[in-house]
Amino acid sequence: MTDTAEPQAIVVVERTYRASVEDLWALWATKDGFESWWGPEGFRVEVHALEPREGGKLTYDMIADAPDAIAAMKQMGQPISHNTHGRYSTFKPHTRLVLTHDIDFVPGMETYESVIEVDFYPKGEEARMVVTIHPHRDPHWTKMAVMGFTSQITKLDRRFNWSE
Repeated sequence: MTDTAEPQAIVVVERTYRASVEDLWALWATKDGFESWWGPEGFRVEVHALEPREGGKLTYDMIADAPDAIAAMKQMGQPISHNTHGRYSTFKPHTRLVLTHDIDFVPGMETYESVIEVDFYPKGEEARMVVTIHPHRDPHWTKMAVMGFTSQITKLDRRFNWSE
């Protein structure tokens, strides 16, 4: 695979939950919070390092743990567990964070960075969360990242009884 010369769209996912900004923030900035929802359906994570500060490390294993997810990973020739490295590029408590992940699993491509921005807005007894997913170097992996995030956010949708 090679870098794409064609521009790709940034994807924005917005949710308003009956929760506090502090509760939503904790899902991104604490080990227990992150492990409680990160990863698409059929996957879970085990956090090894989470340093909640600007420049702080985020290291975890993404693990397929449902039979269909395990089968899908094997069919794609991918391992069922992958160690993931990232950092908090921006960390403004209860307001904004930016996660930068090192993407090192794309066959034939050197490691590159992937960026996810998250903004939090209090709204009375609710909180709005705006997640901006920046494109990967290859449209296939952008699509996979968006599908993965769309799947994993359903865990929060269920937790907070969100509906469109």
